[in-house]
Amino acid sequence: MADRVLVVDDEPNLRRVLSATLQREGYEVTLCADGEEALVALERDGADVIVTDLVMPKLDGLSLLRKVVQRRPDVPVIVITAHGRIDSAVEAMKAGAFDFVAKPFEQAELKRIIAKAAAQSELNAKNVIPSEAREGAPRFTEIVGRGQQMQELALVIAKVADAPSTVLITGESGTGKELVATALHEQSSRSSRPFIKINCAAIPRDLVEAELFGFEKGAFTGAINAKPGRFELADGGTLFLDEIGDIPTEMQVKLLRAIQESEFERVGGIRSIKVQVRLVAATSRDLTREIAAGRFREDLYYRLNVVPIILPPLRERREDIALLVEHFRQKYNARLGKAVEAIEDDALAALSAYAWPGNIRELENILERTILFSDGRTIRAQDLPASLRAAPVRAPVSPSSLPALGAGETHSGDALNALNAAPGPLKEIVKEQVQAIEKELIARALEVTQGNVTRTAKILKISRKSLQMKMKEFGLREEESV
Repeated sequence: MADRVLVVDDEPNLRRVLSATLQREGYEVTLCADGEEALVALERDGADVIVTDLVMPKLDGLSLLRKVVQRRPDVPVIVITAHGRIDSAVEAMKAGAFDFVAKPFEQAELKRIIAKAAAQSELNAKNVIPSEAREGAPRFTEIVGRGQQMQELALVIAKVADAPSTVLITGESGTGKELVATALHEQSSRSSRPFIKINCAAIPRDLVEAELFGFEKGAFTGAINAKPGRFELADGGTLFLDEIGDIPTEMQVKLLRAIQESEFERVGGIRSIKVQVRLVAATSRDLTREIAAGRFREDLYYRLNVVPIILPPLRERREDIALLVEHFRQKYNARLGKAVEAIEDDALAALSAYAWPGNIRELENILERTILFSDGRTIRAQDLPASLRAAPVRAPVSPSSLPALGAGETHSGDALNALNAAPGPLKEIVKEQVQAIEKELIARALEVTQGNVTRTAKILKISRKSLQMKMKEFGLREEESV
């Protein structure tokens, strides 16, 4: 299905040009002459991306933007502004616009920005909290969970939200890193200031510097007007750098300087710009391995990792699945106009038993699809996707369930006997899970001791030789030998 672009402009000629250009790119295009007409079209037909002029009759572009942020924060809005009105564009960015383009613009630049916005929409980046939520409107951006790990996370967020320290959020894809970044901003004294996001993985390598720091007019081909970067737009607020592990190595030293000095120069500029920005970064990559492979600077890692927040995968917090299911049931009842009242026990059991490789994002997508196609008031197991119902049930293994580690061994005899006595397929599953837990325990202990093998072996209560053998088996790097 083609991405749907809603174009809003009071100039008929510009609407026709944009429509023809975008249709050639494969988009479905809806045209509106003003903001009021656009809101009707959005409610009626929906949209994946909105492109709007700022100056229009009835309802201007900035007012339209604010209403879209309130009602459909998942839809990226790109604003078009006349030359000489850059201040209005910056105001729009601070109000939640995805990006802006100054007239006259090159079609190639607009197409690139729309493609990036469409990709963002497809990634289900739905965790933006509007700056002016409608009174009485339901909010679906809360961090859901009552398990021990989520309680500890809530305490950390409350403690560090108002601090200026840089935060690094790590976790698998789909675990809610952007939601945590949003919570850090919303619970801080900066909540009324800009919350600017950028997905480093979605930007072409040669445009990263311009996106972060902006550019001056004539800095490169296509730079018709000057444009502020994300650091500049986030001044006084929070800048969220998602997938920081994907930033090119040649840009990392410039980013490090900007973080340390709180100043930078636009591309093609000579004037240093000072900003006060609280930086939150996130990645699904193992940055310590990226450092070992020479793909990430160690000094940048330590500058980012002042306050580390590690998000657990959904398979390690199954006690929260029922709460998440209820949360998404309410969310998609409201969004899709459905009336699903309950999830039956057999369906909940299937959801709780699934491995969730895509984490919370996968759970949300499955529930949205299931509720959308539901004809009744309850969700049964047979209403769930066949792939989910057919998936093998793998009981979760936690570190606390592992046998105590004795000197010179990694498993107790009883554990090995139980493993050997298991049926063939189950034996492989258990073996795989035990190895995964072992690797995680060793990696965490090495992190605590900063790679000191002797201290790590003492913590794990195994011999140094056994630890080194396990590290070699799991591909863990020996940082320090004492």
